Amino acid sequence: MPYQHTSEDQHSRQPPGRLAGRTAVVTGASRGIGLAIAERLVSEGARVCITARNAEPLGEAARTLPAARVLTVAGKADDPRHRAEVLDTVAREFGGLDILINNAGVNPAYGPVSKIDLDAARKVLEVNVLATLAWVQAALAHPELHFTQRRGTVVNLSSVTGDTPAPGIGLYSVSKAAVSHLTRTLAAELGPDVRVNAVAPAVVKTRFARALYQDKEEEAAAGYPMRRLGVPADVASAVAYLVSEDASWVTGHVLSVDGGLTAAGGTV
Repeated sequence: MPYQHTSEDQHSRQPPGRLAGRTAVVTGASRGIGLAIAERLVSEGARVCITARNAEPLGEAARTLPAARVLTVAGKADDPRHRAEVLDTVAREFGGLDILINNAGVNPAYGPVSKIDLDAARKVLEVNVLATLAWVQAALAHPELHFTQRRGTVVNLSSVTGDTPAPGIGLYSVSKAAVSHLTRTLAAELGPDVRVNAVAPAVVKTRFARALYQDKEEEAAAGYPMRRLGVPADVASAVAYLVSEDASWVTGHVLSVDGGLTAAGGTV
């Protein structure tokens, strides 16, 4: 079933059709934040191509969306052949690209950075940083997407841990710090034709982040002024704003979506 906010219907508070006629690619969208972003973009009128590593859960995710407005292409975000297949499919089926959401990310290592396995570290940086850059480069270079001419928008998924070290996930934090700086750098290079922003969540209740709150959710939420952890819809709302014309003068910004955690001096 499509993700539903547990406290109120956020969709009812948004202008309908804000993204009508626009097309998007959302990576890492078979569940969690990526799927919530895809659902939100579709609810505001966009057509989306969702990607993820495994075809079966990706197909299940697609069934939560209107069939006429969703494409699926399974593959690894850091595989150049997959990127080419996705963008070729979008060009053929949708005729162009307006929105690129770099949501795919990994964190295969837990523990001190000083002891991290270097192969695991390379994988984190390859997927979280270099693949993010590669997707942008591929969208810009594709001759049939007209990404620049269509005044494309990019939103990258960073993290509040990119600013404040988080015990146990130090290399992941390093990669997200790089994503934040990459976002600002690309925004400075690509304006005015392409806007590039990022969202930086704190702990969001997803399978990916489960180890950070499982069996201790109340304790984990105590440091947040909003007194709750995030849900995927919180991030999706922020992304929808950044890719819309409501944010037409916003670029190079890393938007914290953290329930006030960093303002209160807290850490993940």
